[in-house]
Amino acid sequence: MNSPFLTDAEVAFMCEPLTQHAAQVRHLRNVLGLRVRLRPNGKPLVLRADVEAQAPSTRPAPEKPDVNALLSHTRRAA
Repeated sequence: MNSPFLTDAEVAFMCEPLTQHAAQVRHLRNVLGLRVRLRPNGKPLVLRADVEAQAPSTRPAPEKPDVNALLSHTRRAA
């Protein structure tokens, strides 16, 4: 059974090329939108369930752009 937390290697892979713990924490929180706790040594601690909840298959598909509205807007601007 997998650990409920990501391993150091998994965190490093997600944050590549960042190696400093504080930079990894910022990346995980601000860019990936994950909840991050800190280990006593300053390394990020991330629940595996939080990462799996953000898997692409669970996210809604992005909406298609309204091409007609874009063309209308650019014609008015010209």
